[in-house]
Amino acid sequence: MQHTITIKAGGSEKDYWKDLWLNRQLLWILSKRDISVRYKQTVLGVAWSVIRPLATMMVMVFVVSFLAKTKGDPGIPYPLTVLSGLTIWTFFSNTFTQISNSILINSNLVSKVYFPRLLMPLSSIAVGFVDFLITFAIFIVMAIYYHQPVSANVIYLPAFIALTFITSLGFGLFFAVLNVRFRDIGQLIPFMVQVGTWACPISYSSSLAKGQWFEKYYNLNPLVGIIDGFRWCLLGDKASFNPQTLSYTATISFLVLIFSLIYFRKKENTFVDHI
Repeated sequence: MQHTITIKAGGSEKDYWKDLWLNRQLLWILSKRDISVRYKQTVLGVAWSVIRPLATMMVMVFVVSFLAKTKGDPGIPYPLTVLSGLTIWTFFSNTFTQISNSILINSNLVSKVYFPRLLMPLSSIAVGFVDFLITFAIFIVMAIYYHQPVSANVIYLPAFIALTFITSLGFGLFFAVLNVRFRDIGQLIPFMVQVGTWACPISYSSSLAKGQWFEKYYNLNPLVGIIDGFRWCLLGDKASFNPQTLSYTATISFLVLIFSLIYFRKKENTFVDHI
């Protein structure tokens, strides 16, 4: 038995979220398309998702460990310190970037047909998650190489992955709206990601900030709690992790997500005017 679903603009807020659920198949189609487009017409294809984190890890290990003479947490192989942070950072940065550009990337759909525009940012999460899985697999191989045992803390891993999803969606939705109105934002986003690679505790331990005058400001960075917590899940209690940063992360991330959803819904009907 076939059902005909009619989606039209101008409905109530309740109708919007109902339409979003009814269009879940479109979400799946857009997600598959985004993954396909990412590797389409590339010589190495999926291999890029392996080369990028490995190359980044080697650069960080060389610069931070050999040149800056900075070490990670005692008892943990430094390459694993870097790669564990890089794994969850890859999920955040790729997802944030994809979501921020999602409306412009799908501008042809926005101007031709109505559907809940929130589907486009949500579909962009698939690309970041695929890259995360590949980088996570690399970490597992490296952990086996270094004979690093699996920590019992790994049971909390899904919570940190979910928190990363919430954080990237919250910030991504906000910048997605700005990116439609102000095209300079498209130039700002890669710069922010590049700065964040070194501003967040990826190539170093947060223990370096302990007792410093900037520690309380440093801990307000929502990625600090996520990266440290993710590393703690994989590498155990030897990894530096301040549980208080997790409360900052959760509070800031949820507030940003709520604000961004409201802002996105408010500006959603104006997207076609600026594309």
